[in-house]
Amino acid sequence: MSTNIAHRRLANQLINSPDSFEPEEVVRRLGALQAQDYLQAVWAVGLRTPSATLAGVERAIAEGRIVLTWTLRGTIHCVPPEDVKWLLQLSGPRLLKQAVRRMAQLELDERTLERSREIIYNALANGGSIRRPDVLALLEGEGIRTDGQRGYHILWHSAYSGLICFGPRSGKQQTFVLLNKWVEHSRELSFEESLSELALRYFTAHGPATVKDLAWWAGITLTEARAGLDAVKPELIAETITGTEYWMPAAPAAETQFPSKEVHLLPGFDEYILGYNDRSAVLEPETAPRIVPGNNGVFLPAIAAGGQILGTWKRTVKSKGVELNFSPFEPLEHKWEEKLMQAAERYAAFLGLSVLKIVFEEGHTAR
Repeated sequence: MSTNIAHRRLANQLINSPDSFEPEEVVRRLGALQAQDYLQAVWAVGLRTPSATLAGVERAIAEGRIVLTWTLRGTIHCVPPEDVKWLLQLSGPRLLKQAVRRMAQLELDERTLERSREIIYNALANGGSIRRPDVLALLEGEGIRTDGQRGYHILWHSAYSGLICFGPRSGKQQTFVLLNKWVEHSRELSFEESLSELALRYFTAHGPATVKDLAWWAGITLTEARAGLDAVKPELIAETITGTEYWMPAAPAAETQFPSKEVHLLPGFDEYILGYNDRSAVLEPETAPRIVPGNNGVFLPAIAAGGQILGTWKRTVKSKGVELNFSPFEPLEHKWEEKLMQAAERYAAFLGLSVLKIVFEEGHTAR
């Protein structure tokens, strides 16, 4: 049954889909895509867009067709520009309330936060952007300390207050822009409409999934998740698998009827793993700690073969190409090794590079 769930999720998440979408269409389909690690996030979009390149995904971000900001669960996501404001209105009040104690620990009272927002606004009022180190230096110059995570939380709080979001990258540096100037058109939804819209997006792109999965992913209460689901049930179908009710799109993706025979190099923090409260359908509980070593919240890039997570991987980019290191949990079956080579070539092509070398954890060099 877990294999059945896995290959349906691969198709609905566009990982194993015959269709090709523009980068912004991928983000719109998923609703919100985890993006706290920028280089992993752009590959998460590229993985779901066979024709995409790194330059193409970054261009979509630079042109505002994909917006990066803190939204669901207090972390950074890629979101469609037309949805960013209602997502903030849904998530912001709860997260800002939960952060009151942490703000007090950092000695960030409302007066200091308001003054910080005023400084940031004045720096960006002409519609430009400012690099992260520069905005922190600007705050320091105005007598507002940014040490000890104060700077991070000032920016975080400003984003959830609807003031700023991430702008185009400046080299390897993040920049910030005023949200109202960066996002020209944004839908306005009531709280109830937001819950139903989020539920429909989630189950369409992540199904089969449970209402508990939705609550975890969206960072909302189980009661709110149920309310969102109830509003969109006519557009979904339910199936009981091993005693648990799963919801999914009424019109299944084309590939959902067939077990996946592909290998995919998932980025760290990918929705295929992180997007669910219960990950047992794709990741064995005993190997799950190897995806998040030390339970530190950092999800490593993973190898998915036949829909199951069978190992981790990492890359080293050099001037002439990319080296890939694979760490399977167990020796891979021969049928997966060739597919793994193909996945490596696809990732290198996304970067616009060639594969220089592939090394397995046990020391065997495949190429």
